Amino acid sequence: MARDFRRELTIARYLLKQKLLRRKRYPLVLMLEPLFRCNLACGGCGKIAHPDSVLDQRLSVEDCLAAVDECGAPIVAVVGGEPLIHRDIDKIVRGIIARKKFVNFCTNALLLKKKLHLFAPSPYFTWSVHLDGLKEAHDKAVELSGAFDIAVEAIREARARGFNVNVNATIFEGMAAERVAAFLDFAKSLDVGVSISPGYAYERAPDQEHFLSRRRTKTLFRRIFELGKGKNWPLLHTGLYLDFLAGNRQYACTPWGMPTRNVFGWQKPCYLLDEGHAKTYADLMETTDWERYGTGKHEKCANCMAHCGYEPTAVDAAIRHPLSNLWRTWRGPRTEGPMAPELAIRPRGAPNPAE
Repeated sequence: MARDFRRELTIARYLLKQKLLRRKRYPLVLMLEPLFRCNLACGGCGKIAHPDSVLDQRLSVEDCLAAVDECGAPIVAVVGGEPLIHRDIDKIVRGIIARKKFVNFCTNALLLKKKLHLFAPSPYFTWSVHLDGLKEAHDKAVELSGAFDIAVEAIREARARGFNVNVNATIFEGMAAERVAAFLDFAKSLDVGVSISPGYAYERAPDQEHFLSRRRTKTLFRRIFELGKGKNWPLLHTGLYLDFLAGNRQYACTPWGMPTRNVFGWQKPCYLLDEGHAKTYADLMETTDWERYGTGKHEKCANCMAHCGYEPTAVDAAIRHPLSNLWRTWRGPRTEGPMAPELAIRPRGAPNPAE
């Protein structure tokens, strides 16, 4: 896919404004979760483990747009659950786009072809289709035979109708680097961008055995990137985040970079951890003890290297060190040599060496 310079320029202006205003914490992406209900029951996701009384709840159009206004992030990721189940989801999307926010609509694509007519192609709108590898791996991950073929058919239909389409892939333990590389080759053939992240341990997920440790993540991604040299895979991340996945950078998590609004309120501290909820975005920012969370500070964060926490860190580093990011983007992640040391556990309130 062609690079979206309008999106890149808008985000660059937003980030520069935050720096000029000397804001320490600011959102990059709003994770808008209008419902938990889903038409899949993936072992690596615990969203549908909530009781029916919760699964039947929905954020209203007004709730969603108020969250967009309240947060102010330039990008809104519409997530779930499966957002296409929401009966007013088209109105929600139109309202977000009217505010000149960029929408990444995350979907498993089982309903995508049926509901494509509700949406219109726009430079502000991108389908982000969930694919966890090629057919065998994806169908196993989502526990539904044929899901991969349905998703790929929907991707091709959406592309044919002029929509921007990306795929998002979660990499779990047991996936061979060669198979991940083959998947990335396939995604390139579909003419879609790829967001990729190591599996993260949702507390409610029924399958807790296939989440990657940090060491395993680094060695696996080093091998994946080694196999990808010269292939120009359409990865949608900063070069610094990919270098972090390969174990070459010592980064701390930025949990406030992608705040989450769901049916309970504003989730503390991030999309992956549920440590309570705030009523407003301002309350989230003011009442969350941010120093409690992240690698080296909280046991639940011990193995996390997910993009929702560390891509904002890498984006901030790219703003501060643009030449380093350009060099790493051009050269690709380093795949040999010593790895960066892990962040040491430090007392609360102590300075963060990665900031």
